[in-house]
Amino acid sequence: MDAELVILIIGLFFMAIIYSSVGHGGASGYLALLSLTSFSSEGHIWLKQHAWSLNLIVAGLAFLYYRKEGYHDIKLTLPFILASIPFVILGSYVQVEGNIYDILLTTFLILAAIKLVIIKKEVGIIEIESPKIQDFFIIGGLIGYMCGILGIGGGVILTPIMVIKKWADAKTAAATSAIFIWFNSLSGLIGAGLSGQLVEFDNIIPFAIAVLIGGLIGSRYGSEMAKEESLKSILSLVLIIAASKLIISNF
Repeated sequence: MDAELVILIIGLFFMAIIYSSVGHGGASGYLALLSLTSFSSEGHIWLKQHAWSLNLIVAGLAFLYYRKEGYHDIKLTLPFILASIPFVILGSYVQVEGNIYDILLTTFLILAAIKLVIIKKEVGIIEIESPKIQDFFIIGGLIGYMCGILGIGGGVILTPIMVIKKWADAKTAAATSAIFIWFNSLSGLIGAGLSGQLVEFDNIIPFAIAVLIGGLIGSRYGSEMAKEESLKSILSLVLIIAASKLIISNF
């Protein structure tokens, strides 16, 4: 195992801890790390399917832990999932040129980093409001389509929206995002398979072991303690570094 692979596996481990602690699968983080290595040359299909696969592990763990602690609201979750799934599959059929994919991914990473910086953790009791039917389907559909194109799970977008709109407190939003990410990631892989885009899974076993262990640690920490501000700052830095690398590589 070469040095780059060892460093990447360690990075994936810590990324899984960070993301799972806030109920996310970590795809945007995995894409960020992979974009900093020689694996970035494998192409966007390879990147997407590996990010989705690792998402299934980490988001699944995060959901189980947050659900165990009583934070899952199925009435909030189910409409977002139903709206998102068909658009994820549709988006996974979209094949974009490498430079266009890099631009889209760079834009997403920067926006994700900004959101993680400006969205502060809710404290105390907030007055929860119910989303309207059109909110579920418009937001779920748009996020789902983006997930299909970029290879993400969408939690880093959905969670801030739910908190800003006061549709859920931070932990309920985490539980909803976790299962939302899981279904989106599975749908993305199914769509990629149906469209004949799946490629060989390289190094997936060591990657999976790393995020499994990290996800177990982060999910338990987040669901029980949820001190996430310092973690968000670290994550934002990684996203910005990765986005900067993509920008430099295209000029």
